[in-house]
Order: sequence, then structure tokens, then C-alpha cells
Amino acid sequence: MTKYRWTVVGVGFLAIIITYMDRAALSYAITPLESAFGLTNTDFGLIAAAFGIGYMVMTVVGGVLVDFLGARKIWSISAIAWSIACACIGLATGFAWLFIFRLLLGITEGPSFPALTRVAADWLPLSERARALAIGLAAVPFASVIGAPLISHLVAVMGWRVMFLVLGVFGIVWGIVWYIIFRDKPEDCQKVSREELQHIQSELEVHTESPVKTSWRFMLSNRALLVNNYAFFAFGYLLFFAITWLPGYLEQSYGIKVKEAGWFLMAPWMMATVLLLLGGVISDYLWHKTHNIRIARSHIIWICQVLSAVCFIPVVMYHSLTVAVIGISLGVGLGLMPNAAFYAINADLARDRAATSLGVMDCAFALSGILAPLITGFLASLTGNFSAAIMLLIGLTLTSAFAIIFFQYPDTALLEKRGKNNGYA
Repeated sequence: MTKYRWTVVGVGFLAIIITYMDRAALSYAITPLESAFGLTNTDFGLIAAAFGIGYMVMTVVGGVLVDFLGARKIWSISAIAWSIACACIGLATGFAWLFIFRLLLGITEGPSFPALTRVAADWLPLSERARALAIGLAAVPFASVIGAPLISHLVAVMGWRVMFLVLGVFGIVWGIVWYIIFRDKPEDCQKVSREELQHIQSELEVHTESPVKTSWRFMLSNRALLVNNYAFFAFGYLLFFAITWLPGYLEQSYGIKVKEAGWFLMAPWMMATVLLLLGGVISDYLWHKTHNIRIARSHIIWICQVLSAVCFIPVVMYHSLTVAVIGISLGVGLGLMPNAAFYAINADLARDRAATSLGVMDCAFALSGILAPLITGFLASLTGNFSAAIMLLIGLTLTSAFAIIFFQYPDTALLEKRGKNNGYA
């Protein structure tokens, strides 16, 4: 059997690598930007937060556009647009332009993850969905595995302006390739064999796939999805703290220079890549064994979040580079491990509007992208260290885990949706 669907997943993986290299690049230019424009940690936090503002505006709109116009057109246009925005950061002449171009980067990257979810919902049966999403989402930490040394080296050798210009080329190339090789439905793609198409379509008709349409009321009021959105906010807070401030944390707390920080930061992002992939495999395995969404998705989320919070505690208690690297590596890795489960719950409960539902969830993620850089920068400036910021991160992660334990029952939500026969409309 040909498996062109996995080629599609692989190309999506490359897109996420590019997006996260582009959005994380700013964190490796903290020192030269502060030197060039006289910025403080608070100023840098505002610039970093601009991404979340733009992302929040466009991720829901992007999800609606993807559901109506397809991932082929929207993701291609988005890739070219975000690449131009990234390159423009290298042309900025001060705080205002840095803020504006960072805002535009958030707006143009908005449709990316709704598009990924739409592709997974249309091209993958439920039994493969978490695994496929895990592969695509593993690009989030893997972007920093390769990006940390690459970007820090570009900044150190060629300067921050050239670094942004170089990164801007990648997404343009990807957008063109995606438009050429991808089709919104597997039945419209000549690369998909009849046998593979039957495999995809037959499994889409069984188990928990819902025969009723998903309404806005369901997406905005269903408790399982609302809890998922809050937990994804906490997940996003951890991720944006990591991609925005970890280089600065190492530099300001332990005197690690930007070029060296890139190599130190390979450890947490490599750990996150491995654990995120493992999380997707475990989720699909549990689904195959139990056909229970709460066991296969929800339990993975809260267990990983509790373990992640625990791993960050020694980072606050002990001033040791070794403890910091180990604690952060495990904390970030375990925190990112359930990423595919968040996405899979959206696709499981709202397959017919998977991109829109993901856009709503991503709106909460975008809010964390505003608050994490801002609050971390403010607390670091106020206290002179990162201990308070990390303690806040620990507390938020634990509240998310408790919300999942006590309030998220996706199987019940799906049964109610079916029983009401679109009564949420």
C-alpha cells in the first residue's frame, strides 16, 4: 500500500519547523537588539508579546478560512506572507518597527496550526491521528534543536539583521512546494492509491467520528473543549516562556554567551522532540486498546503536566547550571509531550470543523503568547532574576492538570453531541 498521507505529514512537519524558527529567532537577538536600540527586558517582552497579539487576531479567522477554502491555498499564502514579515524584522530601525513586524509575523502565522489540524482530520483515520499530529507537532521543539545552534551562529557571525533575512527565504520555498504537491482531499490527489484511499475513508466512518455537524455553540460552550482550551493556554505559557526567554535566562543567570547558549538549549528541545513523538504513539496505542478518548488523550495531558511542574521546582531551589539544564530539559520535554493529544481532542470532537475548533483553542494559546513574554520580562526586571517567573509557570501548569482531571470528559461530550443530533446549532 502506498502511504502518500505520510509524505503529506512530513511536508507539514517542515512547515512547523520553519514557523518556529521564525518566531523563536527573536530570543537569540536579545543582547544585540538591546544594545542597538537601548531596550530593557520589559521592552523586549513587549516586542515578543506582539506576536501573540497578531496570532490571536488571525488564528480563529485562519481556521475558518482553512475550513472553507482549504489548507492548500491558505497554508501556501500564509507561508509566503510570514516569511516576508520575518525578513522585514531584519530591516527594523527601532522599537516601533520591531513591534509592528513582530505583530505581522503573528498575524501571518495564524492559519498554520488550524491548517495542520484540517490536514490530519481529512487525511488520517482516528487510529493514526495522534501519531500523525505528534510527527507534525514534534517540529515545534525540533525547530529549536536545529535552530538554536544555527540561529545563534548566524547572529554571532553575520549579525541579527542577516539572520532574519536568511530565515525569510525558507517559508517562501515551502509555500510554493506545498501548493504543488498537496490537495485538500485525498481523493483529489493522484498520488493516493485506491487502496490507501479506502483505508483512510473506511476508518473515518467508525468508532467516535460524529455524524452531526459541529456548531459554534458546541465549540464555545462544550466543557471538554473549554477545559482543553485552558490547558492549552497553560501549555502555551510554558512554550512561549521557553522559546522567548531561555537564551536570556542562561545568559543573565549563568553568563552563557548567545553562541554557547544555542548548544546548551539543544538538550531541552531534543528531549521535547522525543517525548512529544512518544506521546503521540502512546495516545494512539491507548485509543486502539480502549477506544476511550479520556484515557487516550486526557490522562496523557494531566500526567505530563504534573511531572513537568515538578521538574521545574529544583531550577528555582538551586543555583546550578547542571540542575537548570536537567530540570528545564525534563520540564520542557514533559510539558510538550501531550501536544498531539490537545489537537487530537479537537479533531475527535469536531472533525467537520477541525480547523475552526483548533483556531478557537489556538486563541487561548495566542493569549499565552502575549502574557508569557510580558509577565516574564516584567518579573525579571522587577526581581533581578527568573525565580518568580518560573514559580508562576509551575502554578499555572498545576491548575491546568487539575482542570483536566476533574472537568474533562470528552467521551461524554461526544455522546451528548450525537444524542442531541446537532441540538447545539
